[in-house]
Amino acid sequence: MKESATAVPESAARQPAIRVHNIEKSYKQLHVLRGVDFEVRPGSVFALLGSNGAGKTTLIKILSTLLKADAGTAVVNGFDVRTDPLRVRESISLTGQFAAVDEILSGRENLILVAGLRHIRQPGQVADELLERFNLTDAGSRRVATYSGGMRRRLDIAMSLIGQPKVIFLDEPTTGLDPKARLDVWKVVSELTDAGTTVLLTTQYLEEAEYLADRIAILHQGRIIANGTLAELKELLPPATVEYVKKQPSLEEIFLALVGEDTSDETTSGARP
Repeated sequence: MKESATAVPESAARQPAIRVHNIEKSYKQLHVLRGVDFEVRPGSVFALLGSNGAGKTTLIKILSTLLKADAGTAVVNGFDVRTDPLRVRESISLTGQFAAVDEILSGRENLILVAGLRHIRQPGQVADELLERFNLTDAGSRRVATYSGGMRRRLDIAMSLIGQPKVIFLDEPTTGLDPKARLDVWKVVSELTDAGTTVLLTTQYLEEAEYLADRIAILHQGRIIANGTLAELKELLPPATVEYVKKQPSLEEIFLALVGEDTSDETTSGARP
């Protein structure tokens, strides 16, 4: 695929991919963000945990230039979100909580449409490569209305990769997906960071953050109350008492054991979500 033509400052490789300092945001009397600070290393997954209303989506909107902060600064891929929003947009991609796909079009047509909007050369070739990468080749010619939830989410993320953005924001990407589809998304995220992409992930699923994240921050009542690796966060609590307990399989383990992890049937069945 054609690489993005976005110019990156020479020092960007030595800088954090994302730097947030003292970000504040209020809606009238409701203080959503109360001075948020963190940094994200290039090529890593940074998970932002928080309950509903904690301010995760508001922060993502500020970092993706969809919303202006009341105070503080934020730099993404070396560009300030307030003073250089166009360069920020050229550097990023955003996948929201709900798949932003056109159900009337086929999967391939969705990809070609986005590639055309981003002025990518050979959009058909780019679409075919992404369909193969996301295990959607057999479903590429079908209308997206026939896709399952997991397939739509994979297509949505595939669309976000067109133009090879340096930073991707995934706002609760597995909300509403079944365990099998969630594992598909986890695999995609791991592959993105292996290729050098920086991922900022918001989620309410603790096991998702444990599996994917290099660093985890907890956002509570508008502030970051903890930030570190999983091992560092575990050190915040006293050691657990070791006792012998006969472990029972979880419902997710039972589900996956019964249905298996092969997603080829999902791709070719044409089942609706």
